[in-house]
Amino acid sequence: MRTLLLLAFLAQSATAAEWTISTFAGTGVKGGSGDGGPATAAQIDNPFGVVRGPDGAIWFCEYTGQRIRRVAPDGTISTIAGTGAKGYSGDGGPALQATFNLPHELRFDATGKNLYIVDMTNHAVRKIDTQTNIITTIAGTGVAGYSGDGGPAVKAQFKQPHSIQFGPEGDLYVCDIGNHVIRKIDMKTGTISTFAGVGKAGVTPDGATIAGTPLKGPRSLDFDKQGNLWLATREGNQVFKFDLKAGKIHHIAGTGKSGFTGNGGPAKEATLSGPKGISVDADGNVWLADCESHSIRMVNMKTGNLELIAGLNQKGDGPDGDPLGCKMARPHGVFCDADGTVFIGDSESHRVRLLKKK
Repeated sequence: MRTLLLLAFLAQSATAAEWTISTFAGTGVKGGSGDGGPATAAQIDNPFGVVRGPDGAIWFCEYTGQRIRRVAPDGTISTIAGTGAKGYSGDGGPALQATFNLPHELRFDATGKNLYIVDMTNHAVRKIDTQTNIITTIAGTGVAGYSGDGGPAVKAQFKQPHSIQFGPEGDLYVCDIGNHVIRKIDMKTGTISTFAGVGKAGVTPDGATIAGTPLKGPRSLDFDKQGNLWLATREGNQVFKFDLKAGKIHHIAGTGKSGFTGNGGPAKEATLSGPKGISVDADGNVWLADCESHSIRMVNMKTGNLELIAGLNQKGDGPDGDPLGCKMARPHGVFCDADGTVFIGDSESHRVRLLKKK
């Protein structure tokens, strides 16, 4: 057994050794300063969702900063939306004059012209037209609940929606975590429906049908190149693949218990610790912001193993360099870029970090 554990540790170390970690934005000090200057000299406030825009810039949410910020290709940071105050205002006007209440994640649609934001405790999804910078609400009433299926998304109720992503057909999927469901918005008609989950927490059996099967804290989602939906469950501490064509759910990682075991071994036998972000890379590997272990872990889909890439299972801040020597503080966001680099919303370190292969 000791030999097997040693081999597993050496395998995960070898994988992590291929990477280096650095600070992309933020100084480690919480704040909202620095617009117009280098992102590495700016203060940011609890970055969560991160994404590359069609303009080549990196965009991210400041969860407690109540802002959306952008880092241009030349490294300059600016604020795109939000006054920094908490609220729910500004629809129909300039995004810079709008207020948010804990914006969690953001995505661009296929046209690249519209930016969508989950405004979590406003129980809404909002849209910024990047050509006019006008903000509107496209789903949710601002009141927590679970209603509206079959009707207009703007009249539906969510309960703390967390994650969004566009599916292969162009519809918007929403992790409605407070209701333990995934909702789907038909972007052609604006109609909302429940895609998965039954409205209360429950066990998700391997091989179950998507329809009628419970979920336990559906927190974060992404799609792979084949059109499969990937889901990380927060309270469930598991990762699932939804085969949309077959209508089946497949268990990929996590025993369901909370923990930090199994690195270097089979992903299904590992324990996760409140995964808050998920992203699928170009090779099909599944990356996790394993929040409560302060780490970035990856399901290697060629081996089926769960690999520790960054973090120490200790809360802290850095240093840059060796990913396994870099402490993080409850990371929530992870984004796999097309070139293989990985961005991390290292939330309570108030930094956006960058993983890059050597």
